[in-house]
Amino acid sequence: MPRLILLRHGQSQWNLENRFTGWVDVDLTAEGEAQARHSGTLMAGAGFRPAVLFTSVLTRAKRTGALALQTAGLTDVPVVEDWRLNERHYGGLTGLDKAETALKHGEDQVKVWRRSYDIPPPPLEPGSEWDFTADPRYAGQTIPDTESLKLTLERVLPYWNEAIAPRLQAGDDVLVAAHGNSLRAIVKHLFAVPDDQIVGVEIPTGNPLEIDLDADLKPVAARYLDAARAQPLPVAA
Repeated sequence: MPRLILLRHGQSQWNLENRFTGWVDVDLTAEGEAQARHSGTLMAGAGFRPAVLFTSVLTRAKRTGALALQTAGLTDVPVVEDWRLNERHYGGLTGLDKAETALKHGEDQVKVWRRSYDIPPPPLEPGSEWDFTADPRYAGQTIPDTESLKLTLERVLPYWNEAIAPRLQAGDDVLVAAHGNSLRAIVKHLFAVPDDQIVGVEIPTGNPLEIDLDADLKPVAARYLDAARAQPLPVAA
């Protein structure tokens, strides 16, 4: 029975500043680094030894995975990076202060942009400060200018099917260190969470979500390793 751990990166600098981050490559805060190391301690305590780490191309996720593995004494675990595990693209909201944006557009509108399943924020204007089209990490790719969670799932799921699922089906334990929305997309897929319920699912930073899977990659059990900071699971497991 393969085990999967989904690990949202630790607190980033823009988490601390309450800004919409998306694809902007900000680093962890000292607190975020501590959360990542604590995750490694929790994984070691659970006897979790992944055969591979999948992560995004963004520093906060890569460093979270690396620090967790280092703390767990698992520095020889191979790492696979892919942009399809990036955070949701926040479009024209990228870089904005969340509280100021709520004052400008109204809390209800911002809640729709942040939490609805299929309504994306306004698109990012070409040539803006946060235009990623010239970033070499995305060379040759058609990248979005905004995303809803639905659109995020549409890019995460093919990567899950082609890269992550085969390792689990082979019996390997797998660690995925990524972002709140790319991990919510995986959770929605695994637990078959309805569209109107996924908006209430939150993945806490720096708290490993361990999922036991059957041969068909259906969850048979799930738990947060740091029970004191756990969020409700998407379904009873």
